[in-house]
Amino acid sequence: MRFPLALKVSGWLLLNLALLAALGTGFLISQKGLNWNALVEGPPGRRIQDLVNAAVGDLQNLPPSSREEALSHFAKNCGVSAALMGARGQILTGSLPDIPPVVSEMLHPHNPPPRPQRPPREDEVVPGGDNPPDDAPLPRQPNSQRILIRDGEPPVFWMAVHVGGQNRPPAILVMKIPNFGVLLTLLDLAPWLWIGAIAIGVSLLFWLPFVRSLTRDLRRLNRATESIADGHFDTRVAENRRDELGALGGSVNRMAGRLDRLVTGQKRFLGDIAHELGSPIGRMQVSVSILEQRASPELQNAITDVREEIEQMSTLVGELLAFTKAGLRPRDAALATVLLAPLAARVLAREAADDAVHITIPETLAVRADADLLSRALGNIIRNALRHAGRASAITLHTETDGDAVIIIIEDEGPGVPPEALARLGEPLFRPEAARNRDTGGAGLGLAIVKSCVEACGGTVRFENRIPSGFRVTLRLLKTE
Repeated sequence: MRFPLALKVSGWLLLNLALLAALGTGFLISQKGLNWNALVEGPPGRRIQDLVNAAVGDLQNLPPSSREEALSHFAKNCGVSAALMGARGQILTGSLPDIPPVVSEMLHPHNPPPRPQRPPREDEVVPGGDNPPDDAPLPRQPNSQRILIRDGEPPVFWMAVHVGGQNRPPAILVMKIPNFGVLLTLLDLAPWLWIGAIAIGVSLLFWLPFVRSLTRDLRRLNRATESIADGHFDTRVAENRRDELGALGGSVNRMAGRLDRLVTGQKRFLGDIAHELGSPIGRMQVSVSILEQRASPELQNAITDVREEIEQMSTLVGELLAFTKAGLRPRDAALATVLLAPLAARVLAREAADDAVHITIPETLAVRADADLLSRALGNIIRNALRHAGRASAITLHTETDGDAVIIIIEDEGPGVPPEALARLGEPLFRPEAARNRDTGGAGLGLAIVKSCVEACGGTVRFENRIPSGFRVTLRLLKTE
C-alpha cells in the first residue's frame, strides 16, 4: 500500500510537534510528579487559590443567611458544585452529599494528633457554625494547599483548596468539577491550549504550501514518465524549479527528446526500407506470374510455393509501411468530424464482412478523428476477428457514449489470447504463442497499427478477453456534435 508523500511529510511534522509536547510534559512530570495535582501547582494553582480565598473572604463578611446563596452563585459562575467545610470536616456552607470517601480520607486523615489547648480568640469564629470545644482535636491539615483527583462513577474531578490565615479560621472549599473542559477554564489553561493549537495550525500552514508544491511537481513528473512509457515521447514537463526537481524535469525532457528522435528515426528507417522493398517485391511477383505461365507442369508446385512466400513478404512489407506511416503521423493527423456509421459500412464492404459483422451505430454519431487512420484501425480489428473467430462467429461492432467521449467496441467469440499476453498486444511484431503459425498469426503488426492509428487520432485502445470466451477491442475517441 502506497502513502502519498504529502501525508508522510505532514505526518512527520505532526510527530515532531507531538514529540516536543511529550518532552515538555515529561519535564513537567519529572518536576511535579505524575498526578492530577500537577495541574494545580504553579501559576494555575496560585490563580485558583486567590479565587477561592476571595470567595471565602466574601462569605465571611456576609451574614449566615446569605452565605448559602453567595456560595451557590460562585459555584454557578465557575460551572461547578461547591461546599465549604470546616477544619474538622463539618459542612459549613453548601451541600455535596456524594463526596467520595477517598476525598474525605485525603482531606482528613485518621488518627489526627492532639492540638495543644489554649484559650480561644474572639476572631476564631468558624463561618456558619458554632465553635467546637477547645479540647476537641483538630484534624491534620492536608499536605498541600490544593488537592485535585479524579474519582467517582462516572468519573468527575474533585478539587479541595485549603484557606485560612492569621485573621481567618481554617476551612476547605471542595468543588465537584463535571468535566475536563470546565477544569481547564477554572485553571485558566484553555488560552494556553488555544495558543498551542494556533502554533500547530501556523506550523501546518507554513509547511503545507511547501509540501503541496513539492508533491504537485512530483505528480507532474510521474504523469510525464508514465506518458513517455506509453510511447508519447513528445511529453514535456516544466523546468521552472531551481532545485533537484527542476534538474530532474530537465533530465526527463532530454530523455524524452532523445527517445523521440530515436524511435522516429527507427520508424522512418523501417518505412524507407519497406518502401524500397516494395519495388523489387513487385517485380518478383510479375516474374513469378510470367514463370508460372511458361513453366512445365512439373514445376508448378514449386512456383506456387515461391509465389506464396513472395505474397507473404509483400503483406509484411505492406504492414510495415502502414505501421510506420501511422506512427509518424500523430502530429500531422488531420483531425476532423467523422460520422461513424458510414465509415464502418465502408470498412465492412472493403473487408467483405458485411454478412459477418453486426453493426449498431447511431446514424448521427460522430467523433473527432482522421478518417483514413480510423478506417485502417477498424479494418485491422475486423480482419483480426475474422481470422481468429471465423465468419460463423458472432462478431459485433457497437458504440457507447461516456460524457464527451465515444466508445467503439468490437467483440467476437473466438479463442481470445493468453492472459499474460494481453499487456503486450499492440507492440510491433509481437504475436502470442497461440498465433505464431503463418495461417492465423499474421506478421504481428495488425494490432500495433490499430494502436498507432487510434493514438494518432487522440484516442486510446484497450484489448481484453471476454468471459467465458472471446476477444474485445475498445476504442475511446472524442465525441463531436
